[in-house]
Amino acid sequence: MNVFLSADLEGTAFAVTRESLRPGGHDYERSRQEMTLEVLAAAEGARAAGADRVVVRDAHGPGINLYPEQMPDYVELIRGWSYEPRMMVEGLDEHFDAALFVGYHSAAGQEGNALSHTISGAALHSIRVNGQPASEFLIYSWLAAYYGVPSVLLTGDRALCEAGKALHPALVTVPVRNDVGGRAQSLSSPAACRLIRAAAEQALRQDLQAARISLPEHFQVQLCYKDHAMAYRKSFYPGAAWADPCTIVFESDDWYEVNRFFAFTIL
Repeated sequence: MNVFLSADLEGTAFAVTRESLRPGGHDYERSRQEMTLEVLAAAEGARAAGADRVVVRDAHGPGINLYPEQMPDYVELIRGWSYEPRMMVEGLDEHFDAALFVGYHSAAGQEGNALSHTISGAALHSIRVNGQPASEFLIYSWLAAYYGVPSVLLTGDRALCEAGKALHPALVTVPVRNDVGGRAQSLSSPAACRLIRAAAEQALRQDLQAARISLPEHFQVQLCYKDHAMAYRKSFYPGAAWADPCTIVFESDDWYEVNRFFAFTIL
């Protein structure tokens, strides 16, 4: 069994301030260690379920957060960024049996995580797809579905886990935190890792073919920027339209093309 795992940091147990997300910031080393431990727990659960190979995408910030020396021999680690459209699931394709998402967080403009954002908190106020707020989990689990790969595990804040189940009925979730405003209330690291390991094994022991979803036939995307000048500049992407001073829209029947649009209009 080949398993793909995408790991973020804002949905792990301890991250609560912007400084805890950045190299050199207060609590960053603690945050990246917790990220590593939660990824290892998911990888161990995958191994127990029969995974021969786990490919881990370090998908937060600089892409060099996880400690490579702590990875077991059955894990392959993707670090850094090429900025191709798959972004947080770069390396995922139709050859994987399942996708796992660890440390994910609520969408831009939504409550549930002290650090809620989508792709770029600096650039965007919100992203909506077919009228609904789009989290990074929605975007990249749908990209997994584009390749026929079921998303079966999600760990992160409680609000995102609840939203994720509506997108993927077979999804197994582990809410490791429940935030209100700028306050995070989290499980201890041992408790979070114990639950993640068990959930990953459970998720991968189910009928993975039955866990697949069908994507919508058409996608209408709205990007609302914090800066009207950036919205104007990005509106010149082929197929995009300037909807109001801070918003551009884009439509496509192809989810990969939507992700290409994101790659050129957000970063």
